Amino acid sequence: MNNLSGKKRLIFIMIFSFALVVCEAQTFERYGAPKQGRSAVKKGPLKSRVVNIKGPKSIEKAKKKQEANDRKLRNDYKKFVKSNQKRSIQIQTPEIQKRMKQNIKNANSSYKAKKKNSAIRTKEAGRKYN
Repeated sequence: MNNLSGKKRLIFIMIFSFALVVCEAQTFERYGAPKQGRSAVKKGPLKSRVVNIKGPKSIEKAKKKQEANDRKLRNDYKKFVKSNQKRSIQIQTPEIQKRMKQNIKNANSSYKAKKKNSAIRTKEAGRKYN
């Protein structure tokens, strides 16, 4: 009986030692991230590229035509305002014409000063008067 218990002990020790060898084989050391991975982490997330989707050519052509038409209307309106202003000055007497021209100069200079001051204070306000 003593002999049998010794065999059992030997078998138990052998199984136990094999189990330890298997457990040790599965352990591994964790190394730091490779250089390539570290540099990517420091850079932060990648910026997504904005993709422009083109529509049908007929729509693009219609948009360009509409923009050209809008530009033409704006230019025509500016010309109308200038001609109307000149006409309103021409129909006045010479003293009033002089005073009106001086008022226009004063208004333009005050507008430029206001624009300059607001542009200095903030960029957004400066864009407002462009």
